[in-house]
Amino acid sequence: MAFPDVALLSGFVLAYALVSRRLESTPITGPMVFVGFGLIVGSGGFDLVEIGMEEGAVRTLAEATLVLLLFTDAIRIDLGRLRRQLELPARLLGIGLPLTVMAGTAVALVVFPDIGLWEAALLAAILAPTDAALGRAVVANPRVPIRVRQALNVESGLNDGLMLPVITLFLALAAVGIDLETPEFWAEFVAEQVGFGLLVGAVGGYVGGRLIREFAGRNWMDGAFRQLATLAVGVGAFAAAESVDGNGFVAAFVAGLAFGAAARDYCRGVYDFAEDQGELLALLTFLFFGAALAGPALDALSWQIGLYALLSLSVVRITSVAISLAGTRLKAPSVAYLGWFGPRGLASILFGLFILEEAALPVSAELFDVVIWTVLASVVLHGVTSVWLSERYAGWFSTHRREHMQEAQTVDEMPTR
Repeated sequence: MAFPDVALLSGFVLAYALVSRRLESTPITGPMVFVGFGLIVGSGGFDLVEIGMEEGAVRTLAEATLVLLLFTDAIRIDLGRLRRQLELPARLLGIGLPLTVMAGTAVALVVFPDIGLWEAALLAAILAPTDAALGRAVVANPRVPIRVRQALNVESGLNDGLMLPVITLFLALAAVGIDLETPEFWAEFVAEQVGFGLLVGAVGGYVGGRLIREFAGRNWMDGAFRQLATLAVGVGAFAAAESVDGNGFVAAFVAGLAFGAAARDYCRGVYDFAEDQGELLALLTFLFFGAALAGPALDALSWQIGLYALLSLSVVRITSVAISLAGTRLKAPSVAYLGWFGPRGLASILFGLFILEEAALPVSAELFDVVIWTVLASVVLHGVTSVWLSERYAGWFSTHRREHMQEAQTVDEMPTR
């Protein structure tokens, strides 16, 4: 990007910041504004800013954002507290998430008859993770039952990391084909990609957490450097895993879990960073998404892409969630709330870039267009309904609340993204 481009983008960030508080109670969300501005100034609009995939800026920003997203999402989940209130998140992640992938795969095979099984599974897996930040009111509205908010919060924090190994495997299967390689190849592939990532992340996160806990406890560390050191653990785990041919993103996620277990008392600074600089980084990713990725995909819209995007956001997600919550005695409005608010955002964008990098995948451009349009639809639909539906649901709960209701149970609140 040239200096005039940087000046224009900086001016826009300043303008949005000036009215950001006023917009919080409206249907207009930050991701909507930044994606919209990106579409206007990018190649799909007036072409005022030159941001192309070939420049590497989008890839670099995407990778940095994904590492930060995975690490901070994992670090804010207190596994000790989560074990004591596991039912709803466990059902959403252990039953709902696999069902979402399976249902999304089946729908993709019907809507796109020219793609194969593994391409359909890859598309469904990329669009399975949710991003609660697209509708902040959904998990931040204090009138919404905390148990419901927490379930969506934990699901959003863990499902992107849990889907990483699955996406990596499906991408390899789609590009190579399961019959074209030996079982030894697949065993080695899984061991390197997943095993090395798990090992490096677990060791790096735990050792880094213990060191920071020990030296901070001795009052040897400045507060700002505690925060920087914590982030260095996540970045270091990513780089170390990539250096030994492991999956760096898996390592970053596992490092966050291990760090949180080793130094829970020193995670507060990372939450603050994620809420401030991390949010800016995420919004810039949405801006680049609109300018460099969504703009060129505007002409690719077909009835198949539009149909799949809507089915993925509605029928696939809501049905899977409803099945996963069977037997919990949650009321229908609660199940509908949990089912509808599974927005697709940063994780799907960043995972979608993996498709473009895979030259051996013949339908990579078509699959990426589906991801782009699904995220665009989610940014708009979940954005405009977040405040309204959260207030409607909160009003229903306040009217029908009974002490014996499952929704009325209290749980420990964890930080939101």
